[in-house]
Amino acid sequence: MPVDQEHIKSVVEKLNRQLPKLASKPQPKNVHQFRTHTRRLEAVLEEVAPEFGRNEKKLLKQLARLRRKAGRVRDLDVQVAALRSLKIPHDAGRKTQLLRTLVETRSKREQKLAKALDSATVRELKRRLKRAAADLRIPHNVEPLVLATRMFARVNHTQSPLSEKILHGYRIAGKRVRYVAELAGNVPEAQRMLETLKVMQDALGSWRDWLVLTKTAEKTFSDVPDSALVSALRNVTRAKLRQAMQVVTNTRTLLLSRPVAAVRSSGSAEAVGMATHRRPAASSAELPRAASA
Repeated sequence: MPVDQEHIKSVVEKLNRQLPKLASKPQPKNVHQFRTHTRRLEAVLEEVAPEFGRNEKKLLKQLARLRRKAGRVRDLDVQVAALRSLKIPHDAGRKTQLLRTLVETRSKREQKLAKALDSATVRELKRRLKRAAADLRIPHNVEPLVLATRMFARVNHTQSPLSEKILHGYRIAGKRVRYVAELAGNVPEAQRMLETLKVMQDALGSWRDWLVLTKTAEKTFSDVPDSALVSALRNVTRAKLRQAMQVVTNTRTLLLSRPVAAVRSSGSAEAVGMATHRRPAASSAELPRAASA
């Protein structure tokens, strides 16, 4: 199954539409969609395209910088949502205090993001996106599911038993694996893989959100002994960790029990090797830190 070119076109168009929205008012939905579509474009260029030029390199560098700024805003959005969902009648005052702190910090980060997206920057990004879309060439023999399966297998290699560090590796690499699998289009095999990856992504994302919120609360109330709020957050985070470990274990079994690459031709495998020479998925020796979404 070749790359779905219409999907790539849609990714570029959606990212193009998100830029002015993000610049005018970084609402939670806009911030999230900008980061998601940026990561999708990165996956296309860095994992599937055999080569790209100076325009694409500069585009990726600019988008990565903005994505990191947007990520700092997104972190606060998910922490606020998680905290609001926590029912804790015995420490309501500290919950309100922490919520206020998060909202204020979010406002400051939003201003920095908006400042980075001035009109000149938006125009340049739109121009570079248009040129990148016109110049993009994907070999016909690249098979997204073969590539996605191999990317996931590299993350899985020699990584058992699971640890928090390894889970963070799956969280980051799992996104890119999913975005590459999406390039296969609306076929049953791709949809099964995407559903499996989404379950893993949701579980790991939820655990990470509560973990970051817990660390924020611990820092905020470091001088408060036996805080009911901090204790409650730790309990939720531990439960989310157990759930994430189970989901990752299930995902490894589902995706690697019948590797897609095993049933593909050697020609396709060579194409996959050519497309992945630039940036391999995170290995056990280079897993990302928790602080970067």
